[in-house]
Amino acid sequence: MQLILLQKVQNLGNLGDKVTVKPGYGRNFLVPQGKAAPATEANLAEFEAKRADYEARAKAAHDDAEARQGKLEGAAVTIHVNAAAEGKLYGSVSTRDIAEALTKAGHPVEKSEVIMGEGAIRRTGEYDVVVHLHADIETTVKVTVAPEAA
Repeated sequence: MQLILLQKVQNLGNLGDKVTVKPGYGRNFLVPQGKAAPATEANLAEFEAKRADYEARAKAAHDDAEARQGKLEGAAVTIHVNAAAEGKLYGSVSTRDIAEALTKAGHPVEKSEVIMGEGAIRRTGEYDVVVHLHADIETTVKVTVAPEAA
């Protein structure tokens, strides 16, 4: 399936690139999310007419992500959870919990921006969690998982 990228997509291409992807990826993810459009003659002409608008929007998103990265540098949150005496959690700490804790701390973050490569946290301790703000911009925040006070 031939598509024109309307914004930078990680591991795929930059704004304006004409790419070939599997039909399901294009039809179910890229096109509905507004990240790409089918590479027809009409869409190519429309894209070239609106290229400056797309580039301005991409620059604004990148600048916003850089500003958010500056605010998140060195951010740390503590999440209190129910845990056994040896440090094993009753349940786990997921991306949703981390995003909510960061938002409460004054750093608005979406759940989809929190990347936990090793899966959910199941033990108490300190963890470095990656926050993916833009295709080019990531930052690391310190998450401390502590047992609740009895």
